Amino acid sequence: MGTPETSREPCPDRIIDDIGGAFGMGAVGGSAFHFLKGLYNSPKGSRFVGASQAVHLNAPRVGGSFAVWGGLFSSFDCTMVYLRQKEDPWNSILAGAATGGFLSTRQGLAASARSAAFGGVLLALIEGAGIMLNKVFTAQQQEPMIIDEQSQGFPKQAPPPVDSESKPWFGGGWFGEDKKKDEIVSADGSETKVLESFDAPPVPNFEYK
Repeated sequence: MGTPETSREPCPDRIIDDIGGAFGMGAVGGSAFHFLKGLYNSPKGSRFVGASQAVHLNAPRVGGSFAVWGGLFSSFDCTMVYLRQKEDPWNSILAGAATGGFLSTRQGLAASARSAAFGGVLLALIEGAGIMLNKVFTAQQQEPMIIDEQSQGFPKQAPPPVDSESKPWFGGGWFGEDKKKDEIVSADGSETKVLESFDAPPVPNFEYK
């Protein structure tokens, strides 16, 4: 995820992009505001007509004001990028201050200074919020994923096999009892070792009594 500066358009195209975005935002916001205001101020029976007329008269003006602000801000931002030869939040802060001061020049030096200070502080808050959100999203993407094997249904590891040839405790089986090992000698003289002797189960009898 890029920073707010690197994710924007390059500088010559940034001006047109900001003008269009600012006009759209101002037109949509101004339409909603003046529509509600027209509904409230119009007489009964013609509220919808009055709201539509209010939107038709005021929404383009609000959108144009936003477009002027966005164009000046983007122009000053590109100027700062050219002068400082780098992209960082200070370009946007200085551009916001310059835009606020330039738009209030006709009202006098004091009003221009106040508008410049307000624009710089506003852009500083916006840039700070964008940097904080960027860091939060980046930290969430870099967190390691912990998977619980038991919850995912993976089988547990089997215990290590027990060596059957190991020596039993206490020198021979449980409590000194060792298992019997018998030897059977066949007719040809070969020996067959039976490792464990056990009693065979009784043969079932199916005779009817």
